[in-house]
Amino acid sequence: MNDGDFGRGLISDAEWRTPSVRWGVGTLQVLLLVGLVIGGLGPILWLAKSAITPTIDTITHPMSLFPHGSAWSNLREAWSSVHVGRYFWNTIVIAFGSWASQIVVATTGGFALSVLRPKYAKLINGLLLTTLFVPAVVLLVPLYIEIVHPPLVHHSFIDSYWAVWLPAGASAFNVVLVKRFFDILPHEIFEAARIDGAGPFRLFWSIVLPMSKPIVGVVSIFAVLASWKDFLWPLLVLTNPDIQPLSVRLPAIQSQTSLGVFLAAMFIACLVPIAGFLIFQRSFLRGSGLGGAIKG
Repeated sequence: MNDGDFGRGLISDAEWRTPSVRWGVGTLQVLLLVGLVIGGLGPILWLAKSAITPTIDTITHPMSLFPHGSAWSNLREAWSSVHVGRYFWNTIVIAFGSWASQIVVATTGGFALSVLRPKYAKLINGLLLTTLFVPAVVLLVPLYIEIVHPPLVHHSFIDSYWAVWLPAGASAFNVVLVKRFFDILPHEIFEAARIDGAGPFRLFWSIVLPMSKPIVGVVSIFAVLASWKDFLWPLLVLTNPDIQPLSVRLPAIQSQTSLGVFLAAMFIACLVPIAGFLIFQRSFLRGSGLGGAIKG
């Protein structure tokens, strides 16, 4: 096999030089790009436009671009009058606590299974993989019972952020993901550190964690986005409206205010996921984080 074989695709060079093939494929590519842009960005752009559009214009001319001017007051009213600012802060607190618990459990669990490697590591890893096949909805009832009557503590976590943070940390997927990343790290460095007298904590904190920034970033993205959009579990365990996140309060906001203010509240709720994608778009699109870490 010569080097030219690696450059072959569905269309050969001779076929690509044909004007009909070149123009036909080029047109399909443009149409596909336009369709992806409209399907992906269209709803977000429409929501941003409707958030600052008067309600009557959104109802009568939903696809028009500000037929009777804009209404920036929608954002101000959503933030203050229907207390979106409070619920937005609640969501940040919940997301931060869920992120912290998942990072701690995933990194320490992955470190124990991959680097320390106890005799029962394969058994635990198999059990973790088994739990991935259990639907999350099946665990709602037993998990809720444990939150209401937690063992050892004997104090209900209902209406406490711990009711969200603690179950979030019990993510087998994150532990398996981090463990697989630790498996491909150069273990010769770990052996050299042990020879130099580094204990498990020093090995974890000073050597493994600095090499694990890419996988920590990936787990962080998954953790924050999952917590930000979670609806069912916060609805069950956070019954006090003053501590509920945006995902739970948005349906109630819909019945309390006008359409324009409600769309403004929805747009505010979308800001963090949008900002997260814009900040980490290179990791999403190129996947350069994991590869860069291994090469480094």
